[in-house]
Amino acid sequence: MNESINAVLECRALAKSFDEGPEKLEVLNDLNLVIGPSERVAVVGSSGSGKTTLLQLLAGLDRPSSGEIRVCGHELATMKEAEQNELRNRHLGFVYQFHHLLPEFTALENVSMPLLLRKKTPIRQIRERAEQLLDAVGLGARAKHKPAELSGGERQRVAIARALVTEPDLVFMDEPTGNLDPNTAEKVHDLMASLSNEFKTSFVVVTHDMNLARQMDRVFRLDSGTLIIAS
Repeated sequence: MNESINAVLECRALAKSFDEGPEKLEVLNDLNLVIGPSERVAVVGSSGSGKTTLLQLLAGLDRPSSGEIRVCGHELATMKEAEQNELRNRHLGFVYQFHHLLPEFTALENVSMPLLLRKKTPIRQIRERAEQLLDAVGLGARAKHKPAELSGGERQRVAIARALVTEPDLVFMDEPTGNLDPNTAEKVHDLMASLSNEFKTSFVVVTHDMNLARQMDRVFRLDSGTLIIAS
């Protein structure tokens, strides 16, 4: 069976380089990856190895020097910017190391934002969905609190709820537990596993946290510009 048929994400022969004066810096080289539905994949590697660059390419936030990326069957290189924006809103979620919540809005409003971009979605439906996700991350009682009134772990859980509110096929996470204490980080680990099972969402997680990585279905190490299976 062709593994591409049900793939949420594929990249083939992916390469990315940057010009640094007369020199060319190769960050990624002949990188290949296929992610299936509900699959959780971790990418580890040393600082500066290109992990964040890889996430930006896979999400269509940057263009590769060569190679092909497909998200839910759509080849990013053939899509216009507006089409890529629509694809991200419909199929992708993002959780960053720094939560990037909007400080002037409540937790409920922050979680609602991706759905508010879909102008035809009824406000009542948006509110109900956002409340459901806040309940799922254990913050239903904190819905009216603004980010400054929440702990670091709570803010990160709001960010996770925001990433999942559109019921995406794939969520990218860049160091999601990097700024959390071990106890809170463990709760986020458990939450990810629960939500992956409940919402059938795939995850690609870039992390230095080997405890988190070991809980994924597969672990890759980014080394010399390509992915190898981590031992």
